[in-house]
Amino acid sequence: MIRRTYLIGLLSLALLVTGLDGVAHAAIEVNSISRNYDEVQAYMADLVAKYPLNAQFFDLGLSDSGAVIRGLKIGSGSVKNLVVATHHGNEYGSTEVAKGFAASLAADPMQDQTVFVIPVLNIGGYNKRMRRESARGQSFDPNRNYPGPCGTEGPFTLKSTGALAQFIDVQGIVSSATLHTYFPAVVYPWGLSSRDLSTPYDDIFKMLAEVATVESRYQTGNSTEVVYAADGTYEDYAYWKYGVWSMLFELGYSHSPTQSQVDEMVRVNVPGLRRMFAQAPRERAENHAFAGRCINKAAMAASGVIDPRYVDRHDE
Repeated sequence: MIRRTYLIGLLSLALLVTGLDGVAHAAIEVNSISRNYDEVQAYMADLVAKYPLNAQFFDLGLSDSGAVIRGLKIGSGSVKNLVVATHHGNEYGSTEVAKGFAASLAADPMQDQTVFVIPVLNIGGYNKRMRRESARGQSFDPNRNYPGPCGTEGPFTLKSTGALAQFIDVQGIVSSATLHTYFPAVVYPWGLSSRDLSTPYDDIFKMLAEVATVESRYQTGNSTEVVYAADGTYEDYAYWKYGVWSMLFELGYSHSPTQSQVDEMVRVNVPGLRRMFAQAPRERAENHAFAGRCINKAAMAASGVIDPRYVDRHDE
């Protein structure tokens, strides 16, 4: 079944390059950059009011900041997919792309899909424009806070990450896209500390990355090789634990994009997200265990497996 989906995806890729992908795209709305989480919630409320048959609020759970993590459930299809932005609070451009994607879906839901969109996971960090999230007098990197085959800085020392992990399990999420800034790339597992980076489904992941970047022309490939090794991330966790088709979007060229740069990020990534979900398998991956050997990131850099400049780059 999954192999058949991949072959269909290759055919669709050939068609979309000529503009015949058959995926309907609603007009992409351009909106002002939200200054805080209250403004993000107001934006979501406007979409619910405008498209009440297509979009409804849902609550993920309570964050360590004391605020409820809210998102939009859009569509009513049998396949359930997920977009989550702003694991890192200073990456507000990812929130804006999530908002634009939610608007596109609310106006034109995807056929036989229910897509959950969480514009802000790290509410406390987002309101302060800070990367990390605070809990019990400490700060943690939310996207190092998941269990993983090669380690974690957690796991689940944050309410937000624990709630998200439970959500993808309970809802049976099949495919997901996590949105970050800044390094223009769309990548896939594995992204951890290992030289053994292949999955049994590299061909499917490559196809999904290619269809996601038709407009953006972002770099694509394996997460460790394109970006750097990072243990305890959502992307590897979701694939490793559940077989979720997990894609990571590194958006744009700055952690502090201007309005015009945000507009461009929305313009080139919303169609790619729609196309990726349209082409993704309708079932989770079956063979998703990590069968490789973990090694130290510093050793990987010293041996030339990864660029040593990139070991800690995302901690900026």
